[in-house]
Amino acid sequence: MSRMLTSILMIGSIGYFAYRYRFRLINLLLASGWLRRVALGSIMSFPGVKNKMLKTVFGPSEW
Repeated sequence: MSRMLTSILMIGSIGYFAYRYRFRLINLLLASGWLRRVALGSIMSFPGVKNKMLKTVFGPSEW
């Protein structure tokens, strides 16, 4: 019982600090070039995200 409570407490505290310092952690992870490439490649593989991002960047076509 004590071991399970300790595990839950440790996971909760790690989750709390990860949430509290999430932007620092993201900046730290994305400072590496290959990690940034992997992260963006995996995010851009989702069709909804890719379409929305391309529409935001390039805007609607006015031809």
